[in-house]
Amino acid sequence: MNKSIPIIIAVAIVGGISAYAVSPYFLESTIDEALPTNVVLQPKDETMMDENMMDENMMDETVPMSYAGIFIGVGDGIHDAQGDAYTIPLEDKNNILRLENFESTNGPDLYVYLSTDDNASDIVNLGKLKANKGNQNYDIPEGTDLQKYNKVLIWCKTFSVLFGSAGLSLR
Repeated sequence: MNKSIPIIIAVAIVGGISAYAVSPYFLESTIDEALPTNVVLQPKDETMMDENMMDENMMDETVPMSYAGIFIGVGDGIHDAQGDAYTIPLEDKNNILRLENFESTNGPDLYVYLSTDDNASDIVNLGKLKANKGNQNYDIPEGTDLQKYNKVLIWCKTFSVLFGSAGLSLR
């Protein structure tokens, strides 16, 4: 009877770890965050407008994108990410990373990183992935060099696995 206790404990531990690692694949979460209110807007038509025209055309503004890219999944049939990633300048001179039409397979410990490569060897951690589907915003720390950190990674921290990346290029 004493020999069965270690086996029961081992089975419980393996079962718990397996449930932690596998259960997120069956869970979905969706978010639809709006753009922040302090986004720098620019007119769609770059020509000069007088004040009357500006009032009439305030709805014809677009959000400027500094850097943009498209997610490409790992392609292993298990880890995937797709959608658009782009940076948006804010009035306070900071930037946000916006994920739009975003969708990824879920995982146990997913984070959003800006990185110099797909291996997460040199990163800026933007935080936990808010949801595996939908539009979402992440604050980019002040002073982050987007020419250096020009990849967005969806990264499983627990298992050090890439789910997908988007290469950012100047737009």
